[in-house]
Amino acid sequence: MKVLLKSGILLAVFLLMTDAVQAQKFGYVNSGLLVGELPEMKQLQSSLEALQTQLKKKGEAEVAKFKQEEQAAVQKKQRGEMTPKEEEEVMTKLQKMQDDIYAMGTEMEQKLAEKQQEGMKPILEKVDTAIKAVATEGGFQYIFDTQAGVILYADETADVTDLVKEKMNM
Repeated sequence: MKVLLKSGILLAVFLLMTDAVQAQKFGYVNSGLLVGELPEMKQLQSSLEALQTQLKKKGEAEVAKFKQEEQAAVQKKQRGEMTPKEEEEVMTKLQKMQDDIYAMGTEMEQKLAEKQQEGMKPILEKVDTAIKAVATEGGFQYIFDTQAGVILYADETADVTDLVKEKMNM
């Protein structure tokens, strides 16, 4: 009798666990598509391109200044108007200018990366909030991101990208 009772309880627990697993609801979303279609993303791309153009012009001006100084020094040396000490000073000055240009290039890249990261934060938060709202409202336990490339197969009926777009008023 005890064995039968234990078997019955074990069977009931197994059936309840099976129902719980079957009740889980999964969905997937393409976050890259969502982010790319947001007006905020298009504005961010525009501002990044404008900043990049501005920084590029500044860098090109510095390079032009360097080339002008270098050319003047070469001409002065060719005419024999430069002492060895002056030549050494000019070379040191040109080397410093070149180092400054390289440093400025690195600084420009950092500025662009920081601006992009700063601009992406609210965009990603908006997408995340909408995904969580869709998951809660739709009863999804898991929503995967096809952009991350971890889904090997997905039934198209589980795609919640359109629901998330609606949630973001797109």
